[in-house]
Amino acid sequence: MHKTIVFLLFALFAAQSVQAAPSWKPAQAEILLRWIERADDEAIELPAGSANALQAAIESGDGDELDALSLTTAREIVKAWRGSCCGERRPGWWHIEGALSDAEIEQGLHGALEADRLEGYFHSIRPSHAHYQALAEALARETDPARHAVLAKNLARWRWMPAELGDRYVLVNIASQQATLWDGGILIGEWRVIIGKPTTRTPVFTTDVTGVILNPWWEIPASIAAEGIGSFVRRNPAAARARGYVYQNGRYRQMPGDNNALGRVKLVMPNPYGVLLHDTSNRELFSEPQRAFSHGCVRIDRALEFAAVLLDDKKWGFDRIEAQIETDATLTVRLSDPVPVYVTYFTAEPARDGSVRFFEDIYNRDGINLTVQHDRLSTDIYGSLVTGQSSTSASPQGASPCQI
Repeated sequence: MHKTIVFLLFALFAAQSVQAAPSWKPAQAEILLRWIERADDEAIELPAGSANALQAAIESGDGDELDALSLTTAREIVKAWRGSCCGERRPGWWHIEGALSDAEIEQGLHGALEADRLEGYFHSIRPSHAHYQALAEALARETDPARHAVLAKNLARWRWMPAELGDRYVLVNIASQQATLWDGGILIGEWRVIIGKPTTRTPVFTTDVTGVILNPWWEIPASIAAEGIGSFVRRNPAAARARGYVYQNGRYRQMPGDNNALGRVKLVMPNPYGVLLHDTSNRELFSEPQRAFSHGCVRIDRALEFAAVLLDDKKWGFDRIEAQIETDATLTVRLSDPVPVYVTYFTAEPARDGSVRFFEDIYNRDGINLTVQHDRLSTDIYGSLVTGQSSTSASPQGASPCQI
């Protein structure tokens, strides 16, 4: 009896939902058709004949057929823009989630149709970053098959990102070895970075930055201490201390100072990978054209300048940060609002002159060699040679910290 009542209530709710669903107007279906016809330019692989079938439904004047086909096709394009279908599948090494649930898609389409704001809804779902549009335009012009394939892969990666990245955010591109700060869709600044070696890859993930630590201590991971620091401290504690290394409360640490491996700046950005974004004492490495040197963390060039721009605080300009650095005292400066940071992997991105820059696929995730020189990685730069396709198991997992 109880199951019967539950079934009847569900059936009643479903019937009301169907009745409440707004019908598609021909003009709305035309908007959808225009986006469907441009799907190929974004490397979106909709079912064959989608545009022709929708065009036929519009011309037929059959309201039921138009409703059914429009809704099905609209679901597909929305899922495609959010990286859930119709293109390269999101791999295990990509830890940034931008997909929408089926319920969210249904609710969004329902509201857009009812308010007759379908165009605006589609724009809110489609990737909004300027790089996505620029890569789509480059894809339409590209005639080289290998470059076309790389562009398609990078468009798919943008669709795995959230549609809206935030008003203010940091974007780290592992492949370009560069970090950028964006505000209101405008590029505010860019800095070179050092990223993980192919054997200790920097993971793709997102988190929030809540503060900046000036003159940080380095909590040395056991794996790195075992490489020599631990024995150095035990063998010659006075010499080790002169370089900042100490053993306290059962752990090896390095005091703030010019020798500190984290440099003078570290961001407060908790994440399950133990990845830090920080300064370095080996700043000469930023002059290298290829900078995959770390255990997985991200080291940033001109770190004091970066901290001042990120804080965007009149009380904490470059001069005050520099004065605090000179004291060697550790201090955490909180951001007024958390700033998202996206650590990504894009092997193609637009340049300022409108062209597209292609970067070496240092983690071998494209599976495409654009030139002969990309057939292998340079062991004298990277320290090891990566062969075969990237996999989830090859990426940093869990909470194993990279630290430097």
